[in-house]
Amino acid sequence: MLTINGGSSSIKFALFEPGHSLQRILEGGIDRIGLADAALRVKVSNQADSISQPLSAPDHMAAVETLMDWIEEYCGGESLTAMGHRIVHGGPNYRDPQRITADIIEELHRLSPFAPEHLPEEILLIEAIQRRFPDLPQVACFDTAFHHELPRVARVLPIPRRYEAQGVRKYGFHGLSYTFLMQELARLDGPKAAQGRVILAHLGNGASLAAVHGGKPVDTSMSFTPTAGVPMSTRSGDIDPGLAWYLARTEGLDAKQFNEMVNFKSGLLGVSETSSDIRDLLELETQDVQAAEAVALFCYHVKKWIGAFAAALGGLDTLVFAGGIGENSPLIRKRICEGLGFLGIELNETYNAENTLLISPDTTRVAVRVIRTNEEQVIGETVCHVLGLS
Repeated sequence: MLTINGGSSSIKFALFEPGHSLQRILEGGIDRIGLADAALRVKVSNQADSISQPLSAPDHMAAVETLMDWIEEYCGGESLTAMGHRIVHGGPNYRDPQRITADIIEELHRLSPFAPEHLPEEILLIEAIQRRFPDLPQVACFDTAFHHELPRVARVLPIPRRYEAQGVRKYGFHGLSYTFLMQELARLDGPKAAQGRVILAHLGNGASLAAVHGGKPVDTSMSFTPTAGVPMSTRSGDIDPGLAWYLARTEGLDAKQFNEMVNFKSGLLGVSETSSDIRDLLELETQDVQAAEAVALFCYHVKKWIGAFAAALGGLDTLVFAGGIGENSPLIRKRICEGLGFLGIELNETYNAENTLLISPDTTRVAVRVIRTNEEQVIGETVCHVLGLS
């Protein structure tokens, strides 16, 4: 069973053996689609069989054809049982995963304006695979589903009500990641911890936070689009909406150009003018003031969201760091948590430096955890459930 996680310039995938307990056979990705240095990487348990090689991938169609060629060569296309897709947006109607049909594809086309940077490419992947393997069942797993039942006070946007009837509301994203993190929290700390007051911080190239209480979503930092919330690698996060009108008047920026700016030229890249990768900025910060400001801005905004969500939850029992930055950068975690002792958040420096599962002191009031997220696992389990695979 193959899982596909299509992004705006990448395709992540994993191959599983379906069963009562999923067994991961391999994982990998095609990165930098549309650029000259696109590459296919595959990681398998036997390191000698892992590969990393350049390829020509001018668009998603070419990338998925390359991926299907490789899968057929590796395991034989006839051995594939099913395929699961991360679909970034389910709109106002889709919460439950769906077996993909012609009607579902038509509905996804209709939803494309909700996520124009992601949904068109995800639809292309589905259709390309359908042409290649017409009898292969495909399942859509919606990244917005986790937040579908946000409390109304958190869901409604403070704009004229007529737009709500058109589906304009807070949706939230990283839902597959949050689903996995809550499952892991219950496994590690027990059901009581998962029912407590939890803040999940998925910090990567895309970054968001979610507040959860009683196992239910209370709020999340991303909103109608994934551009909202904290500053990210190239996304601005929350900014004054009046800036759009100001730049339209002073620089002639139209809506498309403004969207391009806040999604692809802002965040860490925009502030540093050097890199969108926080690892690069941490290396540069002692010599480069702008790099240091970008790192400080990121940590400051994440800290603010933690404080805001602690207020929304009426306190805090568990803070979870996940995502590429959250899982791998002790320094960023330390800077985010500094000054949050009033909430009961403290770090054990040794635990934090070693990226252990628990990075807070054993006696502290708030458990601070690092959990490696696994969206592909959630997709795989969902496909098994929808199709009745065991």
